[in-house]
Amino acid sequence: MLLDQRRQGILLLVENKGFVSLREITEEIEVSESTARRDLEYLESLGQIRRTRGGAAFVGESLSGFDDRRSLAVREKQKIGKVAADLVGTSETIILDGGTTTLEVARHLAGKSLQVVTNSLPIVNHLVGVADLEVVFLGGYLYPKTGVALGELTVAALRQIHARRLIMGVGGITPAGLFNSNSLLVEAERQMMASADEIIVVADSTKLGHSELVRLCGLENIHRLIVDAGISEEWQGRLRAVGIDLIVVDDSARVTAK
Repeated sequence: MLLDQRRQGILLLVENKGFVSLREITEEIEVSESTARRDLEYLESLGQIRRTRGGAAFVGESLSGFDDRRSLAVREKQKIGKVAADLVGTSETIILDGGTTTLEVARHLAGKSLQVVTNSLPIVNHLVGVADLEVVFLGGYLYPKTGVALGELTVAALRQIHARRLIMGVGGITPAGLFNSNSLLVEAERQMMASADEIIVVADSTKLGHSELVRLCGLENIHRLIVDAGISEEWQGRLRAVGIDLIVVDDSARVTAK
């Protein structure tokens, strides 16, 4: 089992049970006690679990479902989605990653003649009846909490795709790079990145300085970031320093290129 997959398995086990003993972890995940302790130490550093005598308790943010996440930073995501959609030209082929912010991008694509490739069932459901849009749905294992297709079939389909742009969301952004909560999701996103000429990340400012379980890539691997006005001057400087084209959307939905 890969490192990220093992840690994700431990996190899901602790999340589902609330408290898990070290013995349960070693038996369920099939790892040694020393490996389990190192993984618990790492998960504790992310704020997801709290190590206790003989085990671990879940204290972090749940791997919440799509409907739960839609209620977070709603106005910011709507504004970011409109700005991202405005960047897309007619007759392009784009890849839309699954997520609540990319769904807001999809809501603003009406009126454009486009081909949209996505692994998100909520995005497909929204776009399927929109005139002039051709939708390509990537198959695979449908992750139950998010309605996103993941796994080997998804990655294999993406290898056959070439797109002008990828518009994607992330779970967190730190100086070390971009992160997400699921190793299968990261695997699909890495192939999306390889299949697109331009990589655009859409993220509300609460994602900045926040880590997740699995590292996706370094900051230098993305071309453009669209974010709300909650971004700090420090983060603006940090992102500009690695060559990212930063677009800040203020409260009135005006855009400032940084």
